[in-house]
Amino acid sequence: MNEVIKVIKERRSVRNFREDPIEEEKIPQLLEAIRWSPSWANTQCWEVILVKDPDIKKALQETLPKGNPARDAVYKAPILFVICAQLKKAGYYKGSAPTKFGDWFMFDLGIATQSLCLAAHSLGLGTVIVGLFDHDKAKEILNVPEGYEVVAIVPVGYPEKIPSAPKRREIKEFVHYDKF
Repeated sequence: MNEVIKVIKERRSVRNFREDPIEEEKIPQLLEAIRWSPSWANTQCWEVILVKDPDIKKALQETLPKGNPARDAVYKAPILFVICAQLKKAGYYKGSAPTKFGDWFMFDLGIATQSLCLAAHSLGLGTVIVGLFDHDKAKEILNVPEGYEVVAIVPVGYPEKIPSAPKRREIKEFVHYDKF
């Protein structure tokens, strides 16, 4: 099996992390994965906040609803990658959005976040993409300026255990040829 396909197939959402710290030399490798992600017209609208401070992690944990299964991961993971977007950059030409979908920051950040998660997996690390939280409160906690948004929190660490693969649709269930 192709190595890229293998990494895609084996990567899981990890919500339970060991206490082991991440080796510092792995952090730049994860950031390189984000750096080389494709984006609309190479606008690279992402900004990343690395959070290790336990007080900030605790404050961010409080932005998640009580029932969110990633709540503990936000505090217990050795590091959080907080993925932010610069608004009105991706999908814009000369100050206006020429496509039906306007600002493409969610698309670009989705790619960058997937790159981060796949790179982490290839280094033996686990990740989970957290999107259900009070984004405005997180923005305030992290001192994110106007014109930028906090989009996702990605806890990163060594997995306590690797969850099993969720069921996937068969290819024939979602592929259409020539027309829908």
